[in-house]
Amino acid sequence: MVSTGTWGERRLAVSVKPGSFTVEVSPPGEAVQVVSYDHAGRLWSVLFEGVTYRRALDGRMLAKWRPPGQPRQRRWLHPPETHAIEERARQLLRDLAQALQNGEAHLHPPLSPLGQRTLQRALAFDAQADAQRFAQVYRPIGILPPDQYLALVLQAAEGCPFNTCTFCTFYRDRPYRVRRPEAFRAHAEAVRAFLGDGLSIRRGIFLGDANALVIPTKRLTALLTIAHQVFPEPAFAPVYAFLDGFSGRRKSAEDYAALAALGLRRVYIGMESGHGPLLRFLQKPGGPEDVLTTVRAIKAGGVAVGLIILLGAGGARFAQAHIRDTVALLNAMPLERKDLLYFSDLVVSPGMEYARQAAAPDLQPLGFADLRAQEQAIRQGLRFPPGQGPRISRYDIREFVY
Repeated sequence: MVSTGTWGERRLAVSVKPGSFTVEVSPPGEAVQVVSYDHAGRLWSVLFEGVTYRRALDGRMLAKWRPPGQPRQRRWLHPPETHAIEERARQLLRDLAQALQNGEAHLHPPLSPLGQRTLQRALAFDAQADAQRFAQVYRPIGILPPDQYLALVLQAAEGCPFNTCTFCTFYRDRPYRVRRPEAFRAHAEAVRAFLGDGLSIRRGIFLGDANALVIPTKRLTALLTIAHQVFPEPAFAPVYAFLDGFSGRRKSAEDYAALAALGLRRVYIGMESGHGPLLRFLQKPGGPEDVLTTVRAIKAGGVAVGLIILLGAGGARFAQAHIRDTVALLNAMPLERKDLLYFSDLVVSPGMEYARQAAAPDLQPLGFADLRAQEQAIRQGLRFPPGQGPRISRYDIREFVY
């Protein structure tokens, strides 16, 4: 429900949805101000002076803005900056609550009981204590696919069983381990208690971490059963997860069909490239044929796939072969509309092994225009029937906030 009205000379809109509570204030001649919360009172999005701020469950905050005529900019705030944004948002709510009470602000229709409850929770929310609770419930959540940023993450496994990819540092800080059923149940119950009424903003279960589907099918069945027992709501019936192409060969179409019966809807694979030498250069654990075999088995089991292509990988040395063999591999796959194809620009940070390799003279990193040209070349090479191929989108890992 959306309530609209005035607050002095300012236009006011308050949206109370099943998953969120949003206040929008439009002062005359000034930038709009927007603050959004889940129904536990947890801040998750702010818009001040044209800058969007997204608060992660671990308490960090990402700022994003686009200067005129320039690409989008972003940076993680320092803790004092995060606290300042949280307090500014809280003060906006505090002033609004006071204005509604003394008649200086008017809403039609009046704020619903759910909206009133969330407003009071947001005013009383302890963000620092909430971040501390997150650290007790979760290990750091490295990355999710863009369409899963609002999923409910349950960590059936921690870390990555390979941890060899030169361009990835998401799981370097932890050993790989699979939770036993009793430990997974305790984790799931702790997640439910932690999120509380904030669960209503979440959709679907993402089974973490990097490679949860490498877990043997019998054990996965037990874990998924527990997940649905702890989260029986229809919103959490669909399940999603990452898988590497190499380990995926260990499961048959029958395995994936059994997992589909337990809610598995889409498997995300960091394919990166169809060029074998480039995959070896990146120290990926498998080759193109492994990915093809895995995708065919997943699709035969009635499960969709999400494939991630790494643009710029290998720089100028591998550029043409990367395009040629990636196109060939994608065209060999039985992809359809329920599948996803993501193009992700390579992002190199100083701590990566890839950063050391990139110093080679013939590697020559690709610039922004080269990355867009590489993406366009792959797109143009795809040969799926009109309207029947996978949906295609961009995947910028720098945008990830959970």
